[in-house]
Amino acid sequence: MHRVEHVMGFPVSLRVDDEGDFEQAGDAVFAWLREVDARFSPFKPDSEVSRLGRGELAEPDVSDDLRLVLDLCEHYRTATGGAFDVRLPGRDLDPCAVVKGWSVQRAAELLASAGARRFVLNAGGDVVAAGGPWRVGVRHPEHADKLCTVLSLTDGAVATSARYERGDHIIDGRTGRPATGLLSLTVVAASLTEADAVATAAFAMGAEGVDWAASLPGVEVFAVDAERKVVRTAGFPTAGAERGA
Repeated sequence: MHRVEHVMGFPVSLRVDDEGDFEQAGDAVFAWLREVDARFSPFKPDSEVSRLGRGELAEPDVSDDLRLVLDLCEHYRTATGGAFDVRLPGRDLDPCAVVKGWSVQRAAELLASAGARRFVLNAGGDVVAAGGPWRVGVRHPEHADKLCTVLSLTDGAVATSARYERGDHIIDGRTGRPATGLLSLTVVAASLTEADAVATAAFAMGAEGVDWAASLPGVEVFAVDAERKVVRTAGFPTAGAERGA
């Protein structure tokens, strides 16, 4: 099965290679992602996030899902010394950096619960994979038609934060200014909840964020800094062809 739909502002591609009928599971995946978009988008004025941001909803009254997301946001704000912050002065509450990875990871869990064992779910370039190995390309930060690396992913997730799609949109909460120390940063972790949040949080920290992300258990990093220097942790799962195998 292979399906592509546009959800949450980007294309989401689902591929399931198992035998059997997984159309209903696919329906559940895309229904869940559309529900997340309606509930948690800061760009929809009637979403739970927007109502909380305007003070129309008290924090004790938020849903369990949003409470979980906000707790994750606070965890990464503390872990980065305030570099990652979804409550920047003068800006609306925007937990998208956590919501995306968390929601897509949960979608992958819906697939697994339905019996899927070999699948890949790609949400705007951030990927959850199972039953691989799958080859995942990482876009070059300066050339849209080139890749800067290809990795092999069996069971896990990969997320990239960069400046090429939306410009300098990631803000260092410590300074209130755009984070410009890196061109791109790719994180591999067991779940997309972690990979996506760590990639954004580390990018917000700038060059120091590479070492911070690499210090986390089970996390591997590939980064290109502002001087075009590549930093790659020893365990980053580069595909065999790139290693010369």
